[in-house]
Amino acid sequence: MKRGKNYLERAKLVDRTKLYEPAEALALVKEIARAKFDETVEVHVKLGVDSRHADQQVRGAVVLPHGTGKTVRVLVFAKGDKATEAEQAGADYVGAEDLITKIQKENWLDFDVAVATPDMMGLVGRIGRILGPKGLMPNPKAGTVTMDVAKAISDIKAGKIEYRLDKTNIIHCPIGKCSFELSKLVDNFRTLLEAIIKAKPAAAKGQYLRSVVVASTMGPGVKVNHQKVLE
Repeated sequence: MKRGKNYLERAKLVDRTKLYEPAEALALVKEIARAKFDETVEVHVKLGVDSRHADQQVRGAVVLPHGTGKTVRVLVFAKGDKATEAEQAGADYVGAEDLITKIQKENWLDFDVAVATPDMMGLVGRIGRILGPKGLMPNPKAGTVTMDVAKAISDIKAGKIEYRLDKTNIIHCPIGKCSFELSKLVDNFRTLLEAIIKAKPAAAKGQYLRSVVVASTMGPGVKVNHQKVLE
């Protein structure tokens, strides 16, 4: 892959042979973030599981103590009292068949998270092929299929993120912005790693955490000593 001049200059500041302590790694990510916008800090965790097996899936959600620094647009599929509850809780879009039709006909996806009450999932299933590949399909494990829509919206707005394996057995998650204080990034980092470790499948054998890397949106990866992530 051909890299730009700015990327290569920043990459020289990272020791590729070193496993950094978590706080040290995040401090370095902040230091070398030089884009003209506030870059997102991302965590990439490679796990010793096989995502092709249902009993080795790793998926869930966690509320980061300091949020992600991003304004999240929440869509709620609900009717009646639950629709009213969602509107009062601050959902950006609330509806039922009308929203499903809009998504089907216009391929409208101007939202970041979708929440649904259980009774709506039969209808929402019609657009699963659209929402699924975008990671927008409501899911009970992520807490986005629920009757308590107010709490779901509150958690999401407060910094709740979903984590799940991709096809290469890696989890990719944002934990904040480079403008965050280092202590807040460290708190968010540890909260995410604790959740991933607790979600270890019983069927997983051998080393669970294979590698942990942190990086900014436009910056090089910094390897973290995953033996130290929870110390």
